[in-house]
Amino acid sequence: MDIVAREGETIVFVEVKTREGRAFGGGGEAITGHKRRRIVRLGLDYLMRHHLTECPCRFDVVLIEFDTGEPVITIISHAFDAGTA
Repeated sequence: MDIVAREGETIVFVEVKTREGRAFGGGGEAITGHKRRRIVRLGLDYLMRHHLTECPCRFDVVLIEFDTGEPVITIISHAFDAGTA
């Protein structure tokens, strides 16, 4: 997990994936089921350690790709939740 932020009352956990080419697939392909479960566990652990279990939370993904030299940024809000990871 790369960023922990707040939007209003919501805790937002953000995973950022950067790719300079497609040789190893797009950034989104790097977020496997195993990686998703790990991020959710880290997020839930963060909420417990900071006594924020009553706060709503979400998991976002930011993809940054440099296929054409210029960065293309895609933000996927609510990319997955604890119930589906």
